[in-house]
Amino acid sequence: MVEIKLEKLNGHEKVGKVGKINKKLGEIVKCGDILLEIESNKGNMSIRSNVSGKLTSILVEEGDLVKIGDILVKIEASKIEQEIKESIQGYNYFSSLMKPQKQEMMADITIIGGGPGGYVAAIQAAKLGAKVILIEKERLGGTCLNLGCIPTKCLVKSSKVFNSFKRAEEFGLYAENVSVNIRKVVERKNKVVDRLVGGISYLLQKNNVKIIYGEGKILNHETVYVKEKNVENLITTKNIIIATGSKAIKPPIHGIEDKNVITSDEALYLSELPKKLVIVGGGIIGMEFAFIFNSFGVEVSVIESVNSILSILDEDICQEIANIAIERGIKIYTDSKVEEVLSTENNESIVVFKSKEDKKFICADKVLIAVGRKPYLGNLDLHRLKIELNDEGMGIKVNEKLQTNIPNIYAIGDVTNKIQLAHVASHQGIIAVKNILGYDVKMNYDVVPNAIFTDPEIAVVGISEREANEKGIHVEIGKFPFQANGKALTIGEDRGFIKIIKDKSSNKIIGGAIIGPNATDLIGEITLAIKNHLKVEDIIETIHAHPTTSEVIHEGALAVEGGAIHFA
Repeated sequence: MVEIKLEKLNGHEKVGKVGKINKKLGEIVKCGDILLEIESNKGNMSIRSNVSGKLTSILVEEGDLVKIGDILVKIEASKIEQEIKESIQGYNYFSSLMKPQKQEMMADITIIGGGPGGYVAAIQAAKLGAKVILIEKERLGGTCLNLGCIPTKCLVKSSKVFNSFKRAEEFGLYAENVSVNIRKVVERKNKVVDRLVGGISYLLQKNNVKIIYGEGKILNHETVYVKEKNVENLITTKNIIIATGSKAIKPPIHGIEDKNVITSDEALYLSELPKKLVIVGGGIIGMEFAFIFNSFGVEVSVIESVNSILSILDEDICQEIANIAIERGIKIYTDSKVEEVLSTENNESIVVFKSKEDKKFICADKVLIAVGRKPYLGNLDLHRLKIELNDEGMGIKVNEKLQTNIPNIYAIGDVTNKIQLAHVASHQGIIAVKNILGYDVKMNYDVVPNAIFTDPEIAVVGISEREANEKGIHVEIGKFPFQANGKALTIGEDRGFIKIIKDKSSNKIIGGAIIGPNATDLIGEITLAIKNHLKVEDIIETIHAHPTTSEVIHEGALAVEGGAIHFA
């Protein structure tokens, strides 16, 4: 009989709560199967079986508190595995089972990191005939799929559905006793993520990409080492692509190790909603979470060090989303710097910050640190390899072909610290692969759409109004509000506007910004217009379907050239 115990918890936690139990009593399990989930303040972790056999005893129930060392389940191991376990009694099962196997292989391209840059590069390279090995230390999809873009959008959707329930009476409907079950919200998110991770795995396999799970180490310019379980793989490769992504920044704030302090990673695995949440950072990550938790009924405060939330945007967009946030009850403190986080006797935290010259204090159940991300370099040992970093020393330096100073080593995605967006990483991956395989192509960052999933959504592309002024570009601007759009009124989402920016000298569209319903989908048309050097007349002369939110683009173009039809 094999006992499966709780060996550790995330962070320095000592006690966790049993989440979902994935297996039933009497069920046959395989080595590596996830038996159950354990939740803690520092995030969830999966408990896996280390043997194959029959699940004979489940000693915990969902919601039980457990501590390190507790027995969770018992498994009647298959005969051969039981014999192995008994023969090595008193030794570390995993490290002592057998000596590591050594395996040598060759590749045209070895990619370290299976995020949106790495896996897209792998598929593209394979389609173009290259022999590809992809190394991933955790889960395919990287930060974007597992801890970023996709899971946060799942939470956004749940929050919007809940908002719809709360507003039901506006639409002639009635809903009583509506509440949020954050565990179910997280469970749905996990299912979506798992489905997409499985889809990526399928695509890689269909394209004959070899996947190795482990942390890749570059031994020299043509050799990569990675240990997967009990197999040491030595890869001789013609080219290497580094796509190791980024990690959350933890600023040097006294008390940041407090158990109530979390990053965006842990925020996606909460088992209980906090009553009060302080978010440190009013950028994209911070404001998306601010609207999510505000919609769920959490009292949210945002502390931002500069004079505006979402400061990368034009002032009119910033002001519009700030007004909406404040109307929703989100408290915003700009020009403020967090000095420390204090613990209280009743397990709350006090965030101490200076706003202008005044010292202020906010009490919270959770403190979310959302001040950005930085390149993750892992154990790459770039100095030994003589791979250069960029001028800020924050990312790997690459040229327009995504090539480092070592000719056969490329870098893509967040690790380059160019633009930390999944779609940029994917495009960089394609550009890198094409250059490796003999095409002469260059990466261009002039037309990159940025999507922000606040409520309402925000999307921008091209040159902003502020940037145009700084560069001395003479522009004309057309605006059109969603409150004058029929579709927006029918769905009850009429806040926001579109802004189209035209270069006066060429009459070409050079930038655009949208805040309002479906903004992140609508930005595609403006992106295409800028990329193809279209003029305002090209949009005006294009018939847009009615009634749709896309009509705001047509009206915005008309506004540039003298006036919209449906707004005065």
